[in-house]
Amino acid sequence: MTTTQKPPALPGLLPLSIALASVLMAFAPQARAQSLVELYESARAFDASYQSAKLQYDANVARADQAKAGILPSAGLAAGVSRTGFDNTNPLVDRSFSTQNATLTASQPLYRPANWAAYEQSFRQVELAKAQLDASEQDLIVRSSQAYFDVLAAQDTLTFVRAQKEAVAEQLASAKRNFEVGTSTITDTREAQARYDLVTAQEIAAENDLRVKKLALDTLAGKTNSQPKGLAAPIALPPVAPADVNLWVDQASLVHPSIRQAQKNYEIAELEVDKAEAGHKPTVDLNASYNVTRSPAGTAVSTLNTRNNTGTIGLLLNVPLFAGFATQNRVRETLSLKDKAQSDLEGARRTVALNTRTAYFGVLSGQGQVKALEAAELSSQSALDANKLGYQVGVRINIDVLNSQSQLFQTKRDLAQARYNVLLGGLRLRQANGTLTPEDLLIINSLLVK
Repeated sequence: MTTTQKPPALPGLLPLSIALASVLMAFAPQARAQSLVELYESARAFDASYQSAKLQYDANVARADQAKAGILPSAGLAAGVSRTGFDNTNPLVDRSFSTQNATLTASQPLYRPANWAAYEQSFRQVELAKAQLDASEQDLIVRSSQAYFDVLAAQDTLTFVRAQKEAVAEQLASAKRNFEVGTSTITDTREAQARYDLVTAQEIAAENDLRVKKLALDTLAGKTNSQPKGLAAPIALPPVAPADVNLWVDQASLVHPSIRQAQKNYEIAELEVDKAEAGHKPTVDLNASYNVTRSPAGTAVSTLNTRNNTGTIGLLLNVPLFAGFATQNRVRETLSLKDKAQSDLEGARRTVALNTRTAYFGVLSGQGQVKALEAAELSSQSALDANKLGYQVGVRINIDVLNSQSQLFQTKRDLAQARYNVLLGGLRLRQANGTLTPEDLLIINSLLVK
């Protein structure tokens, strides 16, 4: 049997390759964490829902501009050519000739109430489209922030679960050692093992939840492997300003997109009534035309080359007399739709006021929960330290330590979630009263890790 020997390794080659790999890793691009504003800007350029709303706004503006045609002059040019065969028996005439003609027409509405009402509606329709776009933008801000903090909360949950798993593992090892030396029972070991297995299952669920939350953020922002920045410590949550719920409600009644939409719909409905009532009114148009007719080979009565130029200008009065009660019924319909729009406006005001008050008190409640959980965190840490000491001296059992650990990490997780909820609640409060803008994200950005 022949044995093939490998060539000896060159001296110094392995250390050189390791050094080269280290240099390449040092210069390799690292994943950079993104702030909330950065991810929002990405979502603004990528999110399909917002882009659809923006394109719908552009379409609504173009549709509103079409109403100008009803008050502007119109003009048209028509041209044609024809061939005529002429056959007469007395006297005997058998020939054909062609006719060429061109007509230029123009019309200017002088009195058309329905057209002017439609023109006034176009301004309201643009304002309505702007309110719809503002509502979509505010929704995108909240959705982006929600996805951002969902990832941070999932990261915190996974971190706390792993820290709890490590603490339970230490407690399990301690229980096993104490059992081996005879200072504790097998029950302590089994309780610690059961808690360790439970935390392991929670870790698997937390890892999957983080994976899903990151996927949702990536889908919204159009990025791959987004890395949101966490909150900097110590955390000072911004207060609610102004600290009067009535001021928030009063402001909402003036600027909220839903109220603005309902208000513009009501004004459009009023003008729709004017359009319907215009069906009873006359219309006056100024019309002008210029016609050129040319027959190079003559006509039926002459063989001479002829050309006729005709110009006309005049007023056209149209007085409606009876339309089978269509106009009266149209007026009744628009009056009912106007009353409906007024009811919708009042309903929008009530809904916005309720949502604003609910969001305001939700933020205050969240701030109170944060303070309570901060105190609970300190108390839970003290209780854990006391239970550990008691276990060491034999006055506490293992389950007491495990329960204290579980309570501490649960409190930490709830505290982190409560802080995120307060920040989101502030954005939802501004959305509820209609004043949310992308600049409001700068306040949260200032609380993130630099």
